[in-house]
Amino acid sequence: MAEKREPVIQVKNLYKIYRVGENKVRALNGVDLKIYKGEFCSIVGTSGSGKSTMLNMLAGLEKPTKGEIIVAGEHLEKMSENQLVKFRREHVGFIFQSFNLLGTMDAVENVALPLVFRGVSKKERMEKADKMLDLVGLSKHKDHRPNEMSGGQQQRVGVARALVLDPEIIFADEPTGNLDSNTSAEVMRLMQRIVRERNQTLVMVTHDNHLASFADRIFHIIDGKIVKIEDNRNKSEQIEGE
Repeated sequence: MAEKREPVIQVKNLYKIYRVGENKVRALNGVDLKIYKGEFCSIVGTSGSGKSTMLNMLAGLEKPTKGEIIVAGEHLEKMSENQLVKFRREHVGFIFQSFNLLGTMDAVENVALPLVFRGVSKKERMEKADKMLDLVGLSKHKDHRPNEMSGGQQQRVGVARALVLDPEIIFADEPTGNLDSNTSAEVMRLMQRIVRERNQTLVMVTHDNHLASFADRIFHIIDGKIVKIEDNRNKSEQIEGE
C-alpha cells in the first residue's frame, strides 16, 4: 500500500534529551519512522515511554535535541516559532483528551472557531461547521452547549473541530481518555471511518493497546525507542537489532 508514495511524515534519527538536575533523560532515543497519506497510525506505550514527546515533536510543539522531522515536505526542526505556528494553523488538526470546548458556545460555534483564525467569513464558517457535525453524526445536537451533551458527543464535536480546517494531518492525544469503553470504541470507529473517507492522516497517541488496534499501523514505543511496528493490514514486523 505504501510503496512509491512520499511519506507525509518522516522522522530521522530523532532524539530529545532533557536535563533533570545532573541527569540526562532521553525521552526519545533515536527514532526513525514514516507515515503515509491516508494512514491511521497509533503510537502506543506506557506513561514515560516517550509517546507524548513524540506527538509534540511531530506537531511542532517541541524542538528535537537532534534529528530531522519532515512533515508535509517541511523541515520542522529548522523553523522559527512563528513559522511553526503558521505551519500548524495551515496543516494540522488536534483532538484533545479534555475536549477543550468552550462552554458558552454551542456545537456549531465550537466547530467553527478555528476558522475564525483563518479569517473565513461567518456564513462560510457556519456552513462548514454544520457539514462537519453531520459528518460526525451530531445533526440533532448543533445548538447544544457542551454541558448539554454526553462525553462521547463532546468528543465528536472535538473531532468535527479538528476536521473543519481540512488538515493534512490530525494529531490525537489520548482522545478517548475521559470516555467509557463503549463510547471510546464508537469514537475510534468514527475516526477510522473519517480517515478512510477523506483520505486524511491521523496520528494517535495512547497507552491502551485495544484502542491502538483500531489503527492501520501501530508503533510500539518503549524508553524513547520504537521497538515494534504492527501492521494491521499485514503481519507485524519486529524492528531489527532490538
